Parts: sequence; structure tokens; C-alpha cells
Amino acid sequence: MHERVLLDTSVVIDFPADAVAAHAATAAVSTITLAELSYGLHTDDPLLNAAREQRYHWIANTFAPIPFDATAARVYGALCANVRAIGRNPKPRRFDLLIAAVAVALGVPLITRNEADFLRVHRTLKIIAVP
Repeated sequence: MHERVLLDTSVVIDFPADAVAAHAATAAVSTITLAELSYGLHTDDPLLNAAREQRYHWIANTFAPIPFDATAARVYGALCANVRAIGRNPKPRRFDLLIAAVAVALGVPLITRNEADFLRVHRTLKIIAVP
């Protein structure tokens, strides 16, 4: 078992709160994940907004938010180049690559429900896929 892990947005959105909370002692989220969740707070449905707002605050307060820093920025450039080198366009995958860059910069595994989004992105990116 790894001491520390980074949770992908797919995990904190799709998993029940108790399943995600099981990782609270060792897991963190990227500020990129918080940005993605924040975008989801702005819909035309006030009830949906309220539920998402509650989830956002719970995630931000339960898991240590890790900022996207200069080291992650440098890694992000390399990840985009790797994606281009295998014939894929990095633009549609920007948020995934930003989150992956944080994981690589920290040297921690990334827990995701979308393993395919991160395959062949970087040789040192460790993926823990969950259903």
C-alpha cells in the first residue's frame, strides 16, 4: 500500500462519500480537481448546485488540496510532449494531464476511474485504477 496518493476528479465525483472517505488519511486532491468541481457548481438547477456545493466543501476540507506549482508546470509540458509523440492531441486532455503532472511532480500514485486517460502519459506515473 502506498503512503500517499492523489485522487483524480473521476474518483471524487463518482464514488459515494464513504468510499472516498476511506482514503482520507493518505489521499490528497489537486487544486485542478477543485477547479473542475467548482465549474460544476454553476448550473441552472439550484438543488443540483446546492448538492454539488456541499460535496465540493466536503472534498476540499477532507483531503489536503495540493497546489499546481512550478514543478508540476514543468512536468505538464513534458506530459503534453509525450502525448503528442504517441500521436494523440493533448488539448482535449488538459485537465487530466494537469492532474497527472501534480502526481508525477509529487512522485505519488494517481487513483482514477479512467485508467485509459492516463495510459502511456509518463513512464513514472503510477496509476491505481478503481472500478
